[in-house]
Amino acid sequence: MASVKTVLYLGVCLSTWITTSAGGNLVPKAENVRWVSLDFKTILTWTAIPSNYKYTVVYSRAGSDWMDSQHCIRVSESECDLTFDLVPYDRSYTADIKTEPETLDYDYDLEEFPHTDAPPFNPYRESNISAVNFTVQAVDEKIMIHIIDPLTSIHQTGKQLSIRDILKKDLKYKISYYKAGSTGKRDIISDSSTAEVSGLDAGQSYCFMVAAFIPSRAKGTQQGAWGIQQCTPGEPNIVQDLSLGAWVGIVFIMLTVLIIIITVTVLCCKCCRQKNPSQSSAPV
Repeated sequence: MASVKTVLYLGVCLSTWITTSAGGNLVPKAENVRWVSLDFKTILTWTAIPSNYKYTVVYSRAGSDWMDSQHCIRVSESECDLTFDLVPYDRSYTADIKTEPETLDYDYDLEEFPHTDAPPFNPYRESNISAVNFTVQAVDEKIMIHIIDPLTSIHQTGKQLSIRDILKKDLKYKISYYKAGSTGKRDIISDSSTAEVSGLDAGQSYCFMVAAFIPSRAKGTQQGAWGIQQCTPGEPNIVQDLSLGAWVGIVFIMLTVLIIIITVTVLCCKCCRQKNPSQSSAPV
């Protein structure tokens, strides 16, 4: 009985040693796995200890079998571009990063090597949207805003798709604006890439910022990055446009002129008295 226990114990120790030598502590496992996605270009990234091992990525749509990513078979890099694999976009995907030896051998059992699962990711719901370009144009008493939909890295039938081609009616734009010199801001939501802003004070300068807005998403991923602020010209207002330095200069000039006038007046009075001394010394 004791000999049987000894044999079992040795077997466990031997198995542990083989696993450790072949694919345990000496084999770099993918860690810090995360998705990086901008305008539907989606890359899976991870970190690992530098080594000669390779990485193979497989992915799966919810409820489907695992599939190989043709661009990520036995790669040395710690990233995998899955942009063209995650189609259709409005689905939840997961991925598995497998560590493999530099040279494959029939004696290797790849199941012994580590692998790391990626968290679920839905490009349609979670891909970040970059800053938009737009122009502002004054038309009568209104401001027209023309927005350019950001382009994606995806091509279909020879056409480069924009985010509107993918999001369609789900894509809206948030427009934030304020009167120059004021701290109060107003927001409006536009359903299209052309928006009209009315009810503005005539002759005043207004500043605008625009960002993609997708209300169907979770709150944390609804809004894209703000575009560069654009302002409309206003009618010149000399009083408002003068800086503090200009006002100091004006006050200094006015004081100087006032001092000169007072000085000249005093000198003139003295001269008049010196020319007519009899008037001041005549007896009463």
